Amino acid sequence: MTTPFRWGILGAARIARALIPAIRDAGGEVTALGVRDPHSERARAFAQEWEVPLVGDYAAVLASDVDAVYNPLPGDLHHPWTLAALQAGKHALTEKPMTLNAAQAQDLADAAAHSGRVLLEAFAYRFQPHVARLRQIVAEDLGEIRAVRAAFGFHMDNPHDFRWHAAQGGGALYDVGTYPVNLTRLLLGEPLSAQAAARWTEGGPAAGVDVALSGVLTYPSALVSLDCAFDWTDPSTQAVTVVGTRGTLHMEGVFHSHTQGPQTLRLTVGEQVREEVFGASNGYAHMVRHFMALAAGQTPALYPPADAVAQARVLDALYASARSGRVQPLA
Repeated sequence: MTTPFRWGILGAARIARALIPAIRDAGGEVTALGVRDPHSERARAFAQEWEVPLVGDYAAVLASDVDAVYNPLPGDLHHPWTLAALQAGKHALTEKPMTLNAAQAQDLADAAAHSGRVLLEAFAYRFQPHVARLRQIVAEDLGEIRAVRAAFGFHMDNPHDFRWHAAQGGGALYDVGTYPVNLTRLLLGEPLSAQAAARWTEGGPAAGVDVALSGVLTYPSALVSLDCAFDWTDPSTQAVTVVGTRGTLHMEGVFHSHTQGPQTLRLTVGEQVREEVFGASNGYAHMVRHFMALAAGQTPALYPPADAVAQARVLDALYASARSGRVQPLA
């Protein structure tokens, strides 16, 4: 019998509750959980609830016989523990943002190339069928793209969340702003420049984090406006609008990685309005299947490590602009 693809999980983050069933649905097996404090009641309860062997700390997972590691730790721990996983000969699926700057992303890309292991930034939404359809419409139906408006925000009321701490990679751009940036790059490629403004927590841009950030990415014939925030009143706002010379598309809930009910894409061309409805879909499972096929050498990478490096370059430029007030060139 073929041995199931074995996964190790670093930490008991909430997002792991989506990945563990996705791994199992995709035919993988979660054989190791490592946590900061293996003796904590929370760690034991998590392991028991999800029927995952608790092997000890993060290093114990890397020393185990897992084939791949999923790293959903706070942002400042993405680079060191993903690097350690690659150096230990493990494939690595790392939550977004994969790193806190482009230099770290390039370091991981180099480590993946040296080790021959798979490295993927865990944007599960982009494996959803509606994203493939969005890309097709932009390429075939809208003519020349003139504008994109994309937003992702919600109200975060937990004052103890690591996303309020700059040293841990906190801030709205790193958390939810990564999605509009990523989708824009999927649709239009790499921008020429970036400009941004932000509202900061106490301490300002030197010591605080961005509660909200709005940015503009410049393309040869299009302008892209991005908005993200932690203090919007709606439970969650996710939307994209793409305006071309022949038509416009709009979609709400565009960044959902696991959809339970119908989602509607609206396409307007001239006076004709057409709606397309997408049903339930688990982007996490689609992403894990692709990852495991990559590890088995069965498919080419849809999003190689160079994509995560390019993503990090845009985030770097937006933050630099928000802090300095100056346009940041990217080309």
